[in-house]
Amino acid sequence: MNIQRTARIYRREFLKTAAVASAAAATVGVVRPGYVAEAGPLKVGLIGCGGRGTGAVRNALQASDRTGVPLQLVAIADAFKDKVDSTRKAFEGVKGVVLKDDMCFAGLDAYQKLLATDVNYVILATPPGFRPMHFEAAVNAGKHIFCEKPVGTDAVGIRRFMAAAKKSEEKRLSVVAGTQRRHDGSYIETIKKIHAGEIGDILAGRAYWCGGPVIKARERKPEWSDLEWQMRAWYSFCWLSGDNIVEQHIHNLDVINWALGGHPVAAFASGGRAWKTNEDYLGNIWDNFSVDYEYNLGGRTVHVLSMSRHWNNSAGGVFEEVTGTKGVSNCHDLARGQTETAMVQEHMDLIDSITGKGPYRNEGIQVAESSFTAILGREAAYTGQKLTWEELLNSDLDLMPKELSFEAKLPAPVIPVPGKGVAAKPKERKAGRKKNA
Repeated sequence: MNIQRTARIYRREFLKTAAVASAAAATVGVVRPGYVAEAGPLKVGLIGCGGRGTGAVRNALQASDRTGVPLQLVAIADAFKDKVDSTRKAFEGVKGVVLKDDMCFAGLDAYQKLLATDVNYVILATPPGFRPMHFEAAVNAGKHIFCEKPVGTDAVGIRRFMAAAKKSEEKRLSVVAGTQRRHDGSYIETIKKIHAGEIGDILAGRAYWCGGPVIKARERKPEWSDLEWQMRAWYSFCWLSGDNIVEQHIHNLDVINWALGGHPVAAFASGGRAWKTNEDYLGNIWDNFSVDYEYNLGGRTVHVLSMSRHWNNSAGGVFEEVTGTKGVSNCHDLARGQTETAMVQEHMDLIDSITGKGPYRNEGIQVAESSFTAILGREAAYTGQKLTWEELLNSDLDLMPKELSFEAKLPAPVIPVPGKGVAAKPKERKAGRKKNA
């Protein structure tokens, strides 16, 4: 087989398909559903009053200033009232924030109450385990969406998200995800050049997120129920965060998918807990993953090495890299970046999509595939098995508790141990995961 010729055919077909999709999407001047300029400012609702949620609101307000489109934060929601109160206080006196008592919601059903209001678009920033549920509800409510990454932590959730994403496309709702490199000018222009063949045919890739610990599990207060404790210490529980490879490393894996023009077909991996010992770290996530991802580029296999770890006093590195027959690129070095920060630019792009000032954007399927790329690597490591995309995506892997209630008793979290109680196929692994993972 002529590998270079096959790769060129693959790239040509990929670019042709991308061009058709781009032409269909670039309907500038068409106002999207749910927005009427004459009705006043864009009304924004925040679901998830943590640090990333409040940060996203500030980014949206900055984007409003840059685009000249008036925007107001008019509603907030969180499972916990103290979070709602602290967020409301933090935004006191801030231009573009109008929060009345009856538009501040608390409780596990708070998101439903917010979605029943007349907000134009919502910011979804709760722990990722809730993302499929909240995204689906937002789409059904006809809202435009800024959706933080990742968008799920298991196969069942990702399928649910993908179904809702397809529905959002049918309804022409604008969806922008928190994978902000997609809105960074240096990445955008460099990836275009990679697709155009500037570094030749891609032979291999690397993606690293290696740094120190992010969030240590919060000690449990006596009055907290099982669910409240896990939600407040969400990063430390796999069903909520997806583990560090899903919650953080998705950024780098998203760039690799972008550069290679698709998602991997299989993963072989390892990992564990070297620093997060049982004694000093609560929860059930790992602190290191190493994954060999396999991509199919026009009939040939390309391997990508992925490393994600949270270790103290160790060498670090956060980057992406692709190697071609003509050179190497870190995916943002072949062009100059924009002056606007990507975390503001993504909201500018969403506002332009909603108002019709820019092309229509819907990143739902894209971010779902990148989220599942990370889940695939995690599960290959957790189980010790080589897994394919298709078998895992169509499996019954479901980490969500059967009852979401502050009164319910949740099973004690168990740290995954590769090779124990694991059947060959994901659909046969469910019982084993409860026991050993």
